[in-house]
Amino acid sequence: MTSDDTALPGRNRAIATHSALAPGQIEAVLALLAEAARNDGQQAVSEQGRLQLRGGEREGVSHLLLTVDDELVGYAQLEDTDPVEAPAAELVVHPAHRGHGHGRALGTALLAASGKRLRVWAHGGHSAARHLAQVLGLTLFRELRQMRRSLADLELPEPGLPQDVTIRTFVPGQDDAAWLAVNAAAFAHHPEQGSLTQRDLDDRKAEPWFDPAGFFLAEREGADGRELIGFHWTKVHAEDGLGEVYVLGVRPGAQGGGLGKALTAVGLRHLAGQGLPTAMLYVDADNKAAVSVYERMGFETYETDLMYRTET
Repeated sequence: MTSDDTALPGRNRAIATHSALAPGQIEAVLALLAEAARNDGQQAVSEQGRLQLRGGEREGVSHLLLTVDDELVGYAQLEDTDPVEAPAAELVVHPAHRGHGHGRALGTALLAASGKRLRVWAHGGHSAARHLAQVLGLTLFRELRQMRRSLADLELPEPGLPQDVTIRTFVPGQDDAAWLAVNAAAFAHHPEQGSLTQRDLDDRKAEPWFDPAGFFLAEREGADGRELIGFHWTKVHAEDGLGEVYVLGVRPGAQGGGLGKALTAVGLRHLAGQGLPTAMLYVDADNKAAVSVYERMGFETYETDLMYRTET
């Protein structure tokens, strides 16, 4: 989310809303996002948002294109798929066109489209984004921390797994349904992660970074044979020299026995074995237990994403 204040006189600003974008529009938005990322130091639109940008029409997802004299200078995405929470949005203005009211115009359009019931991400939590949130009448709702630690000095003991638990790697196609079910159960409280569908999983499997060798599943013997009870999906950001604790979850009922810590260690040892110098992860700041675990494992806060929302 970016902020700007002064409108350009004598120029034609327009905002168009689309359920899906044409290839040329997608290319233009991706170029805008890339330029903003180079300027700001992080992406203004999340991985999920970028997948939805490229993936064709999706129910509940809309794309707002802001143009000035037919030149694309701003983009926003609105996702209204959660049955309980307010619609969620992300927005960005091209760095060369900031300071002219485009961020406020996009924010106002998002408020209108959502019926003034809105959540907006501000990745990096910059002061300009905080100012725009204030102008739009939004209040701070959520703080998501990115934490990092060095892998160069990684000294983790052999993971101590609970009794009868074994670890193997994900088999695309074979494990999809079981993983989606455990992911939904483990993240029932988490609207973005817990609602992932087969299409969302397929999108990620089609990405260049996907590697099942870094996607670990924990199983134990159940009434119907081996059953999935936890997982650690790692991700490699090769261009940045980063390994990520991408998603880590334990099924309710299997928690509390040290499985989460063991799975974390399995994934970190794998990332270190890839020669990556640094590991990163995201965690909600109000999840004190998880933050404490990661801090004890050597992670420190690197940057913070903020979510703002309307009061209604």
